[in-house]
Amino acid sequence: MSYDDVEIEDMEWNEELQAYTYPCPCGDLFQITKEDLRLGEEIARCPSCSLYITVIYNMEDFSDSGRKNTTIEPSKQQPVAVA
Repeated sequence: MSYDDVEIEDMEWNEELQAYTYPCPCGDLFQITKEDLRLGEEIARCPSCSLYITVIYNMEDFSDSGRKNTTIEPSKQQPVAVA
C-alpha cells in the first residue's frame, strides 16, 4: 500500500537528480523521472527506505503527443552570451 497519494504539482523538479521529488518521512526524497511518467509509471520510490507514494498526474502532459504542454515542464531557457 502506498504511503500517500501526491499530485505532481506538489512535487519539485530536481535538476541534479533529473527527477520530480517529494520529501519522505525518513529524511530522503521520493523520486520519479519524466521517462517513468511517460511510460505510465505512477510510483515514486524512496532510495533510503521501503516507502513509496502514488503520483497523481495527467499522462497526456508527459506523452509524446502532449509534450507541447509546458505547464509542468521546467524552463528550458538557455543563457545568452553577449560579446
